[in-house]
Amino acid sequence: MAVIGTVGLPGSGKGEFASVAREMGVPVVTMGDVIREECRRRGLDPADHHGEIAQALREEEGALAIAERSIPMIREALESSDTVLVDGLRSGEELDRFREAFGDEFTLVAIEAPFEARAERIETRGRDNTAEETLRDRDERELGFGMGEAMERADRRIENDDTLAAFRRQVREVLA
Repeated sequence: MAVIGTVGLPGSGKGEFASVAREMGVPVVTMGDVIREECRRRGLDPADHHGEIAQALREEEGALAIAERSIPMIREALESSDTVLVDGLRSGEELDRFREAFGDEFTLVAIEAPFEARAERIETRGRDNTAEETLRDRDERELGFGMGEAMERADRRIENDDTLAAFRRQVREVLA
């Protein structure tokens, strides 16, 4: 059994990491999907309210709200797969919770990329309302959740500052 988590600032490559995992047949539990689902449950557009609802969930249910909602999904995926990817940890507290739940089988991979590259990626993916919240605002919010601590404590690190093919190659090595 292996549970691999990813952590990284917006646009760093977490989604691409998840795409490679899916191509390799590795189930993916996306923590952002938990938030998007909650947005829709509340009748809100995830593109406009993602950050607001992420913060609200943490305020209403505690810092581990999204991790706690993800753990049953991970366990279910492990019933049919030896490896599961958890896309998008946000804090050292979440890291501790996943390590508590999955022990030494949990590995955290930090994905880092230059600001300019991340900004360009976010602009082209069209999923985010960049007029509503700038990338610097998002970085500040994510770091406020404790993402910096999680990134510092990661077991592995990938620098996503080369070609897409080079990044995908590194991801395959991690997942292999």
